[in-house]
Amino acid sequence: MIQCAAQLQGRSLTDFVVSVVREAASKAIEQSHVVELSREDQAAFAQAILHPPSPNDALKRAAKRHKRSVALD
Repeated sequence: MIQCAAQLQGRSLTDFVVSVVREAASKAIEQSHVVELSREDQAAFAQAILHPPSPNDALKRAAKRHKRSVALD
């Protein structure tokens, strides 16, 4: 079956297999980088981006530590 498919496309068996595997790998990588959200989650995400909460004390301390560490480099 695979040989027949390769012949139908005018390719060698190796070229056909490499092409199919490359396409499958590309699709697998793409799917691992795509995050699918429900409509409710999409709305919550958009609201968080449009109206971010004020930084809490822990975040402020972390920002100060980061600023000091970058200044030392």
